[in-house]
Amino acid sequence: MKLAERYAAVVTDHSKLVIAAVLVLSLVVGAGAGSVDGGLTIAGFSSDSPEAAALDDIERNFSVAGENTTTAQVVVRGENVLTKESLLETLRLQRAIRADDSINATLRGEQPTVGVSNVVATAAYYESRGGGGPPPSLSEQIDQLESMSAGEVESTVDRVLDPEADTRGDPYALLSTEYEPGSTTAPARILLVYQDTSGAATDSLPADVTDAQLELQDLAAAEITSTDQFTFATGIVDEESGQATGESFALISPVALLLILAVLGIAYRDAIDVLLGLFGVALVLVWMAGFLGWAGIGITQILIAVPFLLIGLSIDYALHVVMRYREAATDDPEIEPRVAMRRGLAGVVVAIGAATFTTAVGFLSNAVSPIVSIREFGLVSGFGIAAAFVVFGLLFPALKLEVDRLRARVGWDPDRRPFGRGERVGRLLRVGPELARRAPYVVLAIAVVLAAGGGVAATGIDTTLDQTAFLPQDSPDWMNVLPAAIQPSDYDLRENAEYLNENFVQSRGDSRAEFLIRGPVADPGALDALANGRDALRDTDSAAVRADGSLQVTGPIETITAVAAENDTVAAMVDDADTDGDGVPDENLAAIYDAVYDANPEAAAATIHREGGEYRSLRVSVALTGTTNTRTITEEMRGVATEMESGSSLDAVATGSPITTELVQRSLLRTLVEGFLITFGVILAFLAVIFRLRYGSATLGAVVLFPVVLAQAWLFGTMYLAELAFTTETAIIAAIGIGIGVDYAIHIGERFVDERGGGHEPIAALTRTVQGTGGALLASAATTAAGFGVLALALVPSLQRFGFITAVAISYAFLASVLVLPSLLTVWERFDGSASAEPGR
Repeated sequence: MKLAERYAAVVTDHSKLVIAAVLVLSLVVGAGAGSVDGGLTIAGFSSDSPEAAALDDIERNFSVAGENTTTAQVVVRGENVLTKESLLETLRLQRAIRADDSINATLRGEQPTVGVSNVVATAAYYESRGGGGPPPSLSEQIDQLESMSAGEVESTVDRVLDPEADTRGDPYALLSTEYEPGSTTAPARILLVYQDTSGAATDSLPADVTDAQLELQDLAAAEITSTDQFTFATGIVDEESGQATGESFALISPVALLLILAVLGIAYRDAIDVLLGLFGVALVLVWMAGFLGWAGIGITQILIAVPFLLIGLSIDYALHVVMRYREAATDDPEIEPRVAMRRGLAGVVVAIGAATFTTAVGFLSNAVSPIVSIREFGLVSGFGIAAAFVVFGLLFPALKLEVDRLRARVGWDPDRRPFGRGERVGRLLRVGPELARRAPYVVLAIAVVLAAGGGVAATGIDTTLDQTAFLPQDSPDWMNVLPAAIQPSDYDLRENAEYLNENFVQSRGDSRAEFLIRGPVADPGALDALANGRDALRDTDSAAVRADGSLQVTGPIETITAVAAENDTVAAMVDDADTDGDGVPDENLAAIYDAVYDANPEAAAATIHREGGEYRSLRVSVALTGTTNTRTITEEMRGVATEMESGSSLDAVATGSPITTELVQRSLLRTLVEGFLITFGVILAFLAVIFRLRYGSATLGAVVLFPVVLAQAWLFGTMYLAELAFTTETAIIAAIGIGIGVDYAIHIGERFVDERGGGHEPIAALTRTVQGTGGALLASAATTAAGFGVLALALVPSLQRFGFITAVAISYAFLASVLVLPSLLTVWERFDGSASAEPGR
């Protein structure tokens, strides 16, 4: 008795024991589900690199401005946002913010709100009192503007925004880049609200801060009525992104369930079999949740895809077990269910086992990724795939057998018709064998040409990252007719983010580049090297240009200049050390740094790092445009760093969130290549061994794997044509495409050789293969593709892209297995006659 037959005999002869054992094991594994954090977190994508290490050094060694704070931005836009009415509205909003206990409790202590309205009101206040004195309170600013006419306010705006004026504050940083210097009108301005985040985790906001930002959003809408407005903040982004994801699944889940039930109903034509399959799927998900709990892995956006993958694979396994069982019963109507299940399970368990191994390898290849969340994705998927084999290779056939015995006793005979042998479906599935009979070389030529085109196109797939592409977008108009219970909310996040990026110089971390300069930073000429870098910034497309034409740069030169303007001692030292008259000290730098630290230690610590009395490094920061992609930013900022190093002994590293993000993107591409090579190599070796042991032909392993590679190339070609970038959610497509594709191909290849061993001629063997196994594959591919395809209804673009690409990957895997593989098997057999050999053990 062969190994597969012995296995099937154990399962069917001891079905009750098998059911009890697997259910007990499920309780043990599933117990870990109670430890899973139910909250959805945004997956963290970070990797080791010199740039990431430099950013850590900056955060550790410099008192970075804005440390322990988060900023909410209230954008006011309209025909003219510098009128008396508009300026007063934002002043009154600031007063309302302070009067709101929940918001006020989160504000930082010093100057928690900053806006153009404050600059204008303060200037008017000083002018009315002849200058001097302490800064006016918010109430005094409001009283001052209320006492002035619209013309007087306009005159003050004119004086404040005069490019030649020495205005207190920095109004140009708060105005749209569309503003024309010297004008008294502006299309948009921004109010900054600073909140304290001391003691919070670095990757999340405290709940009270998020709640305050949501309250601020409502307050701004109530207070600002003369113009358009919106509030943008991290807490609002997280809250609305999570809400959009939840609403997406509330809409998608019933649609996906209906589609899956419809396809399974057509395939099974038996409600009991459908229910048994769904019970098995639920059990696999319990195993997955238990693993998450035992392993201490939290739920992230990328892990949302795992249940869909496991549902698809579970349905595939269930269909193969049931259909082979039905085929055995149809071929010999007189045998009892236990014998039919034994034959069916013996005929499919090797293919399921091999598919489990190869699919798990496909996903576990992500374990080589330098990105933690993708490694976790691989581990969770790999465990879930193994769980699917336990449930559907052990429990499901035993449970199906016991249920059918019970149905026979009560006179409710199950449906025993295999899906693929129906007239319409059978005619469709016979296309592959018919093409293999008539023109196998033509089929292979077309498949290879398409794959070659896809491979070439893959080199042109965009790998840059647009952060706004991950934000929820407003639902299409047709969703307005949906029932209120599942009708999604309106989302302006993406539109608002794009407006901010296009119209304002942003100060937040993901809109800044940082330079860490190490080495002899106190040697003569060190600051001249930084000045050269600052000049080079003007030649880049990445550095943001403010409304007054200047760059928003913070560094040692700017710190020294600002301190010198307020301290005569420092000013005199700078004049003496500036030998070429360019405003940048050339020598005596250590003494100047000392003087700056003495005069303003807080400002000095933000850009000049000293340790043990020695000056170790310098920091330069520059605001970036929100419309430049991360690849351009990285290359241009590296060029600026090279300019800083030129002619000096300094070591300059360009870093910052956009640059480290770009490097993560490049890590993703490396993950794809490495994962593909590892997966391909391991699966090829495994299949070669399996087919050599069972059928005496190691080359059959390569034959089975080849269509999977073709399908993968087709997929990348489709991504290129659809203009889909290679991002975090598409980085795992190689594993999905290969894992599921090999699953399908193994079932076809294994069944074909088995049929040839039974004495059938090649075309007849192929026909029986695609009508039997191919029918199960069709139902499986249809349900899985439908489950992923409905993600196109999601409000979150990343889910839309992932669903589309995965549905395409599954469709291509199916087509490669039932159209291309039959022709390939026909050609292979012409050169290798071992297909008709009796299977080994």
